[in-house]
Amino acid sequence: MTTTSAPNQATPPNRSRRIISITLAVIAALVVAFFVFANLYSDWLWFDQLGFTTVLTTQWIGRSVMFVVGFLAMALPVWGVIQLAYRLRPVYARLSSQLDRYQEVVEPLRRLAMWGIPIFFGFFAGFAASAQWETTWLWFNGVSTSTTDPQFGLDTGFYLFGMPFYAAALGFASAVVLVCLLLTGVVSYLYGSVRVGQRELRISKAARIQLAVLAGLYLLLQGASLWLDRFRTLVEPSERITGPGYVGTNAVIPGQTILAIAAVIVALAFFVTAFLGRWRYPLIGTALLVVSAIVVGAAIPWAVTTFQVRPNELALESQYYQRNLDGTKAAYGLDNIEKENFQATTTAQAGQLRNDAESTAQLRIMDPAIIGPTVRQLEQYRAYYQFNTPLDVDRYTINGQTQDTVVSLRELNISQLGDAASWQNTTLVYTHGYGMVAAAGNERTADGDPVFLEQAIPGTGFLTDLNYEPRVYFGEQSPPYSIVGGPEGGENIELDYPLGADGGSETRTTFAGNGGPSVGNVFNRLIYALKFQSEQILFSDYVNSDSQILYDRNPKQRVQKLAPYLTLDSDPYPTVVDGRIKWVIDGYTTSANYPYSSGVSLSRAIADSNNPAPTYALDDINYIRNSVKATVDAYDGSVSLYAWDDQDPLLKAWQNIYPTTVKPWTDMSADLMSHVRYPTDLMKVQRSMLGVYHVDDARSFFQQDNRWTTPNDPQDPATFQPPYYLTMKMPNQDDPSYSMFTSFIPASQGGQARNVLTGYLAVDSNAGDQQGTKREDYGKLRMLVIDSSTTVPGPGQVQNTFDSDTNVSSQINILKQGQSQVLNGNLLTLPVGGGLLYVQPVFVQSSGDTKLPQLRRVLVAFGNKIAFENTLSEALDTLFGGDSGANTGDETVTPTDQGDGTGGTSGTPAPTGDYAAALQEARDALTARQAALTSGDLAGFATQDARLTAAVQRLLDLESQGQGGTATTSPTPAPSETPAG
Repeated sequence: MTTTSAPNQATPPNRSRRIISITLAVIAALVVAFFVFANLYSDWLWFDQLGFTTVLTTQWIGRSVMFVVGFLAMALPVWGVIQLAYRLRPVYARLSSQLDRYQEVVEPLRRLAMWGIPIFFGFFAGFAASAQWETTWLWFNGVSTSTTDPQFGLDTGFYLFGMPFYAAALGFASAVVLVCLLLTGVVSYLYGSVRVGQRELRISKAARIQLAVLAGLYLLLQGASLWLDRFRTLVEPSERITGPGYVGTNAVIPGQTILAIAAVIVALAFFVTAFLGRWRYPLIGTALLVVSAIVVGAAIPWAVTTFQVRPNELALESQYYQRNLDGTKAAYGLDNIEKENFQATTTAQAGQLRNDAESTAQLRIMDPAIIGPTVRQLEQYRAYYQFNTPLDVDRYTINGQTQDTVVSLRELNISQLGDAASWQNTTLVYTHGYGMVAAAGNERTADGDPVFLEQAIPGTGFLTDLNYEPRVYFGEQSPPYSIVGGPEGGENIELDYPLGADGGSETRTTFAGNGGPSVGNVFNRLIYALKFQSEQILFSDYVNSDSQILYDRNPKQRVQKLAPYLTLDSDPYPTVVDGRIKWVIDGYTTSANYPYSSGVSLSRAIADSNNPAPTYALDDINYIRNSVKATVDAYDGSVSLYAWDDQDPLLKAWQNIYPTTVKPWTDMSADLMSHVRYPTDLMKVQRSMLGVYHVDDARSFFQQDNRWTTPNDPQDPATFQPPYYLTMKMPNQDDPSYSMFTSFIPASQGGQARNVLTGYLAVDSNAGDQQGTKREDYGKLRMLVIDSSTTVPGPGQVQNTFDSDTNVSSQINILKQGQSQVLNGNLLTLPVGGGLLYVQPVFVQSSGDTKLPQLRRVLVAFGNKIAFENTLSEALDTLFGGDSGANTGDETVTPTDQGDGTGGTSGTPAPTGDYAAALQEARDALTARQAALTSGDLAGFATQDARLTAAVQRLLDLESQGQGGTATTSPTPAPSETPAG
């Protein structure tokens, strides 16, 4: 007899383990929820401190509403079709063994799937819809533009606001119906409503109705989409233009109309099938629709293009080319450009610049892209200060005269603190930069350094005389965050500047503004300790009840968060306005949906030697307006947005979405008006389009025999030459005005173009100096179209002339001797003297670690004549027959470093005596060495090289003995060639 032991009892569930697991899960969920809350709450505090909470709440509401709409619009139909397909399944359907097995697997999960699948698709749809909240809000708040398109006669507001929304809505609805159709098919198949077998497809009546109705709805949506595509052709590129040409108007658009109607008819056939049960007709209709799409959408346009348009292109396409010309000019603000045919004088004569003396007085010889190291060496004071490179340009009224300046702020560079970079130092002590540095753009010292109009710590100069606030808490290089502020009468712990009273080593201060959210209570300190992952914020005794935390301090970053609909200019600039340092940032409204306007890549259009191509969310645009000018206070970070182009329809719509956030431009003070300017990036986009769209008639556009391009920077041939601000006057202006300038040369394929000037563009950048009034000429584009009968060298050709001239090159080679580098500054093209004058400052710096670029020479060119002198005044006089008649900023300067003393290429008196003999010996040796190298005579090259070295050494010896005549007293270091500014 055998016995069998009883089976082991199942182990009872471990209640404590389950409780611990649930508790840990709840705690984890709470922690995650608190981190999410901390992030949202810190955002609220930041926006609330700036007074822009409506921006944040609008975004939250918009995203939330669209998420709910998207979720319900997907989840409810999906849930409904699944329920219908299941409930209307045949009860006694004979299923195959394969389907039986499927049902066995699916049935236990059916209830979960019926709710889980709609929720799954609903979440995806909700997130997709929330991403389109701005498109929806723009449609709802869109405005009329009072401008109609030439094809359909619709207001352009339809294309800017309505069409993107309708396209998104149709795409979303099509996705919902398609998902419903597929899920209906799957459920119907699993539960026997649709059976496939023995070469036969059987569909129950209920499934037939459901499938046919859904298919009909899908085709109706496709018909609506095809109808909308008719309007989309006006913003889509065709072969030569954006917008429909002859083929688009006479073949594509009619074809889309036919297809849209056909899709509706086929949809009706599906609806009929839902009740009559005949699938043949809708299926035949669907097949015919596909064939028609191929014929109407591809074959007919190809035939019209091949047999009708190409043999008669100009005659048939002219009106459509004109539409593109007009639409593009309107979209980029080029429709009111003032053109002048310019027959440039190329002969230089004495007194020729006398009528342009006011313009030449402000010629900028201090290149902001080069003198940065000089400003740093002279004005940095401590390693933890820094200046941005390139420097910025501005203008100020000093003693009643307008002065063009090169400016920069002395900002913090906490990476230079080294071992002192503790949390307390980087967060509580080193909190701000100090002071603006301003130098005259048209002046130099005897040593070739900038002439500072505002400098030093504490500051001295015209701005300090105005008693401005010099502290820079908000800048382009500010620390990630700082904690500032304290009770009145408390200890000052912030380093103000490294000088103190009575010989002290430093002065300390306490921030007294309203610059950031409060961290005066434990809860806010906890929030920001989590945000910045820094427990010191929570536990530091230096954080008090009056403390504020400053973060998101970059001016562009602050404006972008407060006005997310704007595309911001890549070059914010600081200026002193009403006693405060203000960052000025230009904001653009852009679109890719302006009818008959050709598109441009924004990043490529604004890239040049000063500005690498940035990244934009909307890069390919065909409409742009400088709609907003923003200011950021460098002391307290307060932001003001001004509606600069208050007629821009996009800005009007955004103002409806974000009411009360943008002020009217008439609120700008007179001082601020005097410092705003025409934005650089807008000018670059406009000049990019003007390369093709400077013509006015369709024939010229068709022939494209006069295409232009922006010349490459002579110092960086891989990039475009940047435009430049100067106080100048164009030939048709009465008085000089602060303007921005750029030039054009012929476009070519493969870089084979002649580098000669074909056009010259200026835009008036002076908005005036009165509150509530813009200067009438502000923003006026003036173009000189260089007469083809006159050949004016382009920047590349002029630079080549400078570099290849033997007299210039011999002096440059002498400047390069020793540990020196020569830097060519910005090559400016100026409309003076009845022609076009080129001016290029030449700097010398050491090749060692310490860089101090100093102005040593000035190159000038007019026509085919050049001069190379110690000062601009001397160079112009040399170029124009001994007396140019011009006024310059360096007329009274006697350089302490006179170079080689030979003067310009036009024959100024040369030095005499031993120095002149040594200089001539160096020239002869240089010429002979080059000839030996060209002929391949290496032995002769070596001999002449030794001869040149001996001559140069003799020159240096004579200079050290004070016998250099007008030559430099020492070979001052010179920079390597860098992009002009």
